[in-house]
Amino acid sequence: MERLIENLMYSARWVLAPIYLGLSLTLVALGIKFFQEIFHVLPKIFTIAEADLVLVILSLVDLALVGGLIVMVMFSSYENFVSRLDIDEGKEKLGWLGKVDSGTLKTKVAASIVAISSIHLLKIFMNVEHIEDSKLYWFVMIHLTFVVSAFVMGYLDLLSRKAH
Repeated sequence: MERLIENLMYSARWVLAPIYLGLSLTLVALGIKFFQEIFHVLPKIFTIAEADLVLVILSLVDLALVGGLIVMVMFSSYENFVSRLDIDEGKEKLGWLGKVDSGTLKTKVAASIVAISSIHLLKIFMNVEHIEDSKLYWFVMIHLTFVVSAFVMGYLDLLSRKAH
């Protein structure tokens, strides 16, 4: 009976596979939004203000960072929790595949969140004249919370690796 329960529990990890596959659909949605932004700004490229163009570019960089985060979570989580990816010898393989454990993944996700938050904060600073001081304070505090959290997670991961 114990063996049956253990095998069922171990097989249940495959429930995650469709979730990770679903993340690939979010990449499609992100790609559509990315090109929608580009096609929206291109007709106005000669009349748009420089600051507005920089805001659009920051939004595009933000979307690219989120896309990279999705790919990293999708592949490394699949490899850590479901099954190894069997990539044929002749095919190109991402250099970090098989090297990102769950602790490293958490640290990379936290660093990506800090980068995304930094871009949002930069966009806010570019429109600082339209933002209330109290809201600006909260934006900075939230960003600093992300920074401190990422640092602490990285430090704890470093300590746990030294212990092993």
